Amino acid sequence: MIKEAIVRVVRGQSLQEREMQVVMQEILNGQVTPAQLGSLVTGLRLKGESEEEIVGAAKGMRAESIGIDSEKPGVNLDRGEINIEEETVMNTCRLGEDTTNTFNVSTAAALVVAAGGLEVIKHGYRADSTYCGSGDVLEALGLNLDISRSDAQRCVAETGIAFLYVPLFHMGLSHVSGPRMEIGIRTIFNLVSPLINPAGSEYQALGVYSPELTEKMAGVLHRLGLKRAFVFCGESTLDEISICGPTRISSLREGKIETHDYFPEDYGLSRAEPADIRGGNALENARIIREILEGGPGPKRDLVAVNAAAAFVISGLDNSFREGITRATEVIDSGKAREKLEDLISFTRRCAPFVRKEL
Repeated sequence: MIKEAIVRVVRGQSLQEREMQVVMQEILNGQVTPAQLGSLVTGLRLKGESEEEIVGAAKGMRAESIGIDSEKPGVNLDRGEINIEEETVMNTCRLGEDTTNTFNVSTAAALVVAAGGLEVIKHGYRADSTYCGSGDVLEALGLNLDISRSDAQRCVAETGIAFLYVPLFHMGLSHVSGPRMEIGIRTIFNLVSPLINPAGSEYQALGVYSPELTEKMAGVLHRLGLKRAFVFCGESTLDEISICGPTRISSLREGKIETHDYFPEDYGLSRAEPADIRGGNALENARIIREILEGGPGPKRDLVAVNAAAAFVISGLDNSFREGITRATEVIDSGKAREKLEDLISFTRRCAPFVRKEL
């Protein structure tokens, strides 16, 4: 199937959902050479990935993954980890900007959301560059990432939050990571990786790297069966809701998708400069997150609060972003978010080491 798929894609033709699912399963089972994989993902990128192709790829990856049970509905806050792609590095250097060099906002927001009463199972990687993935910052905060599937399930049951390190749940990605790193451009895997959380969810707050993708990805989430979602791209933050400028948000609710541009003032927040929310390496980002959870005021805290608010709104806990921001700030000021982090660290450190192959 892979050769036929490459020929069609380079001709500008899109694959059907089932065809893309089969191709993805071939990739994850080691039946596709690195050259074939590179040709396919580059062709898809140049053509533009269709909704059917993204849905098919997600279903193919889900079929080859190890699942995790969850006792109650949660919210998915995963991102595509765009900060670790070489293309992003080259683009920001060329433009002389740091448009994606924020701290790990969604990781901090996940702790606030869990402390606010929602179950959060986050799914991510370590970074393969000077940028900082969610796994890197969580390790710097003190978490043990190398825990078993059963320990991960106990972790979310006891603490309300867990971090699932990708290699344990998606073994087939070992066939992808090398070629993907060598290619160095954003590919369909950036679009699909936030859609394959082993816990699943009916609610998702999803950040994407281009405003043109918000409606498309909202359509993908609808086809994957989600009940409600926000898909957004913010100025100076890309895959987070921005407090530096406008954010394009596509809202999925009851099968309907609506798209609007929002500004920090719409949430009752002051506008910030990109330098005000800049991050650094894993240790620096861990320090920033701890300062926020300790109640430190400022733009970084505001950025975490508005992104946590998105989860509170789509889950139905709050009716508006302003209400969600109020809940987030109360959770931070009460110390509950800081306690949630300490509970998570304590639990993972009690787990026996679980060694597995790195991606």
